[in-house]
Amino acid sequence: MSTEKPTKDFVIRRRTTKTVTVGNISIGGDAPIAVQSMTNTDTRDVGTTVQQIRTLEEAGCELIRVAVPDETAARALREIKREIGIPLVADIHFNYRLALLAIEAGVDKLRINPGNIGPRGRIETITRAAKERGIPIRIGVNSGSLERDLLKKYGWVTPEAMVESALRHVSILEDLNFEDIVVSLKSPDVPLTVKAYQLISEKIDYPLHVGITAAGTVGCGMLKSAVGIGIILSQGIGDTIRVSLTGEPVKEVETGFEILKSLGLREKGPTIISCPTCGRMEIDLIKLTAEVEQRVKHIKRPLKVAVMGCSVNGPGEAREADFGIAGGKGTGLVFSHGRIIRKVMENQLVNALMEEIEREITPE
Repeated sequence: MSTEKPTKDFVIRRRTTKTVTVGNISIGGDAPIAVQSMTNTDTRDVGTTVQQIRTLEEAGCELIRVAVPDETAARALREIKREIGIPLVADIHFNYRLALLAIEAGVDKLRINPGNIGPRGRIETITRAAKERGIPIRIGVNSGSLERDLLKKYGWVTPEAMVESALRHVSILEDLNFEDIVVSLKSPDVPLTVKAYQLISEKIDYPLHVGITAAGTVGCGMLKSAVGIGIILSQGIGDTIRVSLTGEPVKEVETGFEILKSLGLREKGPTIISCPTCGRMEIDLIKLTAEVEQRVKHIKRPLKVAVMGCSVNGPGEAREADFGIAGGKGTGLVFSHGRIIRKVMENQLVNALMEEIEREITPE
């Protein structure tokens, strides 16, 4: 049997968008879909905020957003920026002067919510200052803060109302010859959010930031985000994503990459393939899978690692992965790139698997 894997012809085709440069990365165009997060620290506490951002960097976060609730937080941005390696995004609400202070502090991008930033003149002031410094702006439309006239026009929050809000503010920026624009349209309602992104993608070619806002706690929020973001990305829509969870931001980054990996849109670190367990299982698969998952966490390169528990689907799944184990009665087979390498006792399976993985990833 040949172990050569065929070339995939069922990849997702991303829509063509403009490229926007944010610090040292690009969003849109043919750039990889970027994974971002937001700190949950007090931005005024520079040390704690920097520490959390560095932890997120280590997890793979590619852009980080911080809240800017007041002038003290705005003035802390300069020091935070000096201490981190990824682009810094300032999240601005209500007070347009905070956006101007953030620009002066040297942030790499602004996120403003058109529904609460105030009259057109304030947006124009922000836009002119951002253009002078070459700082992109994300127009972040949120279902919870749509303009009153749009709520009156549509009678409620609708995808069409969210799109009209976004286009209204895109128009303001374009009137000022400003095109370093990223757009998002977020809601906790998955079908509404999906429809809004479908509509906006037909009307503009600016990069789209995709997410389900206020998705919930880690467990439910991960599922809700995977469904919503996954549907949108599967249609070729989206250039950067943020998973919004009530919990540690590192989970947002990890979930973001898992969503991208599951769709074949990014490769980062190992992907664990393991069976759901059933009565055919004759090894402690749950324990083995947890141990394998922990021991491959340090690996940065993409790998598929199968941990299978029986002889029905196990050998086939293990052959399809880069590395794998398929359990039997107290024993198991170790696979490497489609070939059976050896048979070992259950208590030696993980070590034997890791020996094969480390042999390949460790430079001679």
